[in-house]
Formats: sequence, structure tokens, C-alpha cells
Amino acid sequence: MNKTILAVDTCTELCSVALSHNGEIYHQEFDAPREHSQRLLPMVDEILKTQSLKIKDVDVLAFGRGPGSFTGIRICTSMVQGLALGADKPLAPVSTLAAMATEAFEHHDCDYVATAIDARMGEVYFALYQKKNDQVELVIDEQVISPEQLMQAITLPEGDIIAVGTGFEAYESLFADLKRSEHGRLPKAKYMIPDAQRLITAGALTDVDNVEPIYLRNTVTWKKLPGRE
Repeated sequence: MNKTILAVDTCTELCSVALSHNGEIYHQEFDAPREHSQRLLPMVDEILKTQSLKIKDVDVLAFGRGPGSFTGIRICTSMVQGLALGADKPLAPVSTLAAMATEAFEHHDCDYVATAIDARMGEVYFALYQKKNDQVELVIDEQVISPEQLMQAITLPEGDIIAVGTGFEAYESLFADLKRSEHGRLPKAKYMIPDAQRLITAGALTDVDNVEPIYLRNTVTWKKLPGRE
């Protein structure tokens, strides 16, 4: 039986929601970097209403756990905590970079996808993925690093590599020989569904008390809901 999954993400400029229900995926995206907190819950309500569902009818809540904008990650994590707490639902935290790679693999027949989000302060959030047995797998770990240090620190594998994300736009010299793609430029909730499904199958869901957003920068900390430390 297919689980009903609601996915949300506000970790970058894009605010997005997706619903996997009865084998179909419904999704909405809105480019509103300063309106995430106002738009996310109405978008959730709207997409649930399209299938005559309420939050109690959802089996799992998936969300973008980062990396990305500090404020965006906090909004996403806080709102999904509130939804999960109120409806007593398990959570599936999904990497924003993995979601970007998932979209790129859907549109390109390639060996690897290099993902990079502009992290400001002269750095990018970077990771490299491959597709193996229809699953997107991490090859080079998520990291926050300057483009110069990144190119010195790693050697990309042989093969056809597609580069996606705002990090490559901000730093055109970053692996300049790689082919760029618009598919996967920003993470979308729709492409978090496959990772959420894998977490369900693996029994690797978490709960509201164990939510851990991923900032990659060690100077940022996360506070749990009041009274649940």
C-alpha cells in the first residue's frame, strides 16, 4: 500500500509543497524568498484540499532539512514540527542537495550530478551524486567550502557529470568545464518524495523530538520546540 506523503521545502528562494497520494504526485512551487512563512501553510492546505484530505490523513511528513538559507531552514523545520506534533506524524528529513540531484537525473542521462547552492560569504554547499539501481546515492559528502578550496580538495570521477544549482551561477569558475542544467537549480518538494519513500522502506523515519536541520556551518544551532528539550 502506497503511503500518503506530504513534502515541504523553504530552504532556498523557492517555497514548494508536494503530495504523494494513491500513486500520484501533486505539487506547487512559488518563488517568494521573503514570504515563505506566510505562504507555506496556505499552500499545504490547498494541496491537501485538491484530494479532499486533511493533515490527519497523511502518513508521513517529508521536509527539506538543509543545507540552504538559515532562515529558510528554520521556517521549514519549525512548520513541519508543528504539523507533525499536532497530527502525531513521523518525519522524513531529506537533503536539499539530494532533491536537486533527483530532478537532474530525471531529465538527464548522465553518470553523476554535481550540486551546489550559493552559501554566501564566498562559499557553496556542495555534494556529488550518482544514480545506482534507480536510487540517487551520495558520492562526495555534503560540505560548505569556498570554490577555490573545493577544486583543490576533490577530484571529480570520470564520466558524464551535470552541474546544477545556484552555486555554479554565483561562481562561474567552479568546475567551469562541466555541463550546466536548469533542472535541479533549486530544491523542490516534489523531488523529495523518492527519498522519503526510501526512508519509509528502510524504517528510518524520525519524530518531532529528534528533528535535526542541517546547516553545515557549525556556528548555527537549532532549538527544539519549547518544553520539549
